[in-house]
Amino acid sequence: MSRLPSWLRRKRVVIPLAVVALAGLGALGAALALHNRRPSVGGLVTSSLTDVSVSTANPPPPKPVKHPRPTGPKETCWDNFGGNPERTLALANTALGTPTKVLWAKGLHGLMEYPPSYCDGRLYVNLEQGETLAIDARTGRTIWRRKAAGFTASTPAIAGPRLIVSSHGGTVTAFRRSDGQTLWQLKTNAPVESSPVVVGGTVFVGAADGRLFALNVVTGRPRWVYDVGGRISSSPSVFSGRVCITTYSGLVLCLHVGTGRLIWATAVRRDFVQYDSFYASPSTDGTRVFTVSRSGKVVALSAEDGRILWTYGLGTTAYGTPSVANGRVFVGDFNGDVNAFRTTTGKLLWRAHVGGRILGPTLVVGGLVYCSSLEGNTYAIQTVDGRVVWHFHAGKYAPGIATNRFYYFSFNGLLIAYQGKYASRATG
Repeated sequence: MSRLPSWLRRKRVVIPLAVVALAGLGALGAALALHNRRPSVGGLVTSSLTDVSVSTANPPPPKPVKHPRPTGPKETCWDNFGGNPERTLALANTALGTPTKVLWAKGLHGLMEYPPSYCDGRLYVNLEQGETLAIDARTGRTIWRRKAAGFTASTPAIAGPRLIVSSHGGTVTAFRRSDGQTLWQLKTNAPVESSPVVVGGTVFVGAADGRLFALNVVTGRPRWVYDVGGRISSSPSVFSGRVCITTYSGLVLCLHVGTGRLIWATAVRRDFVQYDSFYASPSTDGTRVFTVSRSGKVVALSAEDGRILWTYGLGTTAYGTPSVANGRVFVGDFNGDVNAFRTTTGKLLWRAHVGGRILGPTLVVGGLVYCSSLEGNTYAIQTVDGRVVWHFHAGKYAPGIATNRFYYFSFNGLLIAYQGKYASRATG
């Protein structure tokens, strides 16, 4: 067989190289296009003020409730997911010590993905299958229970005589705390996984279609609605006249609580091409906003203008909202580690390995930080040095809550009230 001419042989080599070069340029162009495509920051949507429907109930007057005479100091309230509007997940000045005596234990026959709320001697619990329960905190007795329109993977919010409950069935409902009677219900036409928070007579809660609602706590009517342009699974935090939220599209936003006006929005990158994604809620110390992305990037932003102050890559998946206390921020991850950072600089102070996968948030009580793993274990770790000092063979998501007198742990489907080692000298 005769050989090809040299010019044709060269052409056969040059053409594939040109194709490869063009393909590389195309890929680079696509990467640059993705790099420059910032997530939309959305805007106020006045149409949602009429698109959603609010049904107002007319329940009978509440029956008089006989409250037992208190036998000790009044317990501090834990009104919502995080314990306060800032979502700090911390009772930093209460030294309960490790859990000791079990006061009561109650099987709820349902999963508690999120911890309960507490006030005035009652715990309020959402079960994932779609029920809300009011439970006597002294005895564990169920006082009332109500069905929801869908799954309830959230914490009820206490607002005076009202209890605000969100549902994957697309509802936000106000129950009367005394007897569980429905006062009003908002239908959003989208799942609501976000745990509500109530500040100054306004309910703040996010829907999966990207709308952040500000509702009148008495009537359920929207005061304003902001479409953030990306899925919301997180819970809003409120402080200093602003409400902040994270999104699946990689945004952290802060809005004016009264008007919904955008104060700042920061898009957080995962890498050169992609923006990150957030399930964890924002928590704050009032100066900085903290959160962690699903890819495991811990982020601290300026509460004033949204500037990224520091980041830290955990190198694994993370979903749990950070807890914040005494100049430290605590984050659990899928490597089975609890990480403690300095709030100001992001310096890693210690890392405690407990094993398994930590999906839920951490909880700080005094000098201890608690976490639970998907493998069914709950741990207490010293905040000062990361040493594990307590372990219980149950738990899965959020470990629970505390007051200035007791722990109330939500071990998957088991609710347990504990006395702390130093409960007699604890202060709120």
